[in-house]
Parts: sequence; C-alpha cells; structure tokens
Amino acid sequence: MQKSTMNVVKGVSAGLMTGMAVGYIGKKMMDKNGNQIKKKASKAVQTMENLLDTAQYMLK
Repeated sequence: MQKSTMNVVKGVSAGLMTGMAVGYIGKKMMDKNGNQIKKKASKAVQTMENLLDTAQYMLK
C-alpha cells in the first residue's frame, strides 16, 4: 500500500514540476514577443474551428 502511494506522490510531483517548467518558459516567451505568439495562437484556434466545422459537416 505504501509503495503505490509513493508512486502516486512521485507522479504528481513530476507533473507539478513539468507544469511549472512549461509555465515559466511560456511566460518568458510571452514577455519576449507576446503579440506574435497571440496572433499565431489565434490563427491556430481559427484553423482548428474550421477543421472541426468541416468534419462536422462531412458527418451530417
């Protein structure tokens, strides 16, 4: 029982460390060139919306 609990704790801590690293890197990138990243993210979201709309239309 204790071994499985430790595995869960290790997994959670690894996830938290990874999340913190990704957040830190993302913040640094946003500080450096935030407008360019926002534009690219907006275009990516719009592309995904168009893709999902097309798939939905094809399934009707």
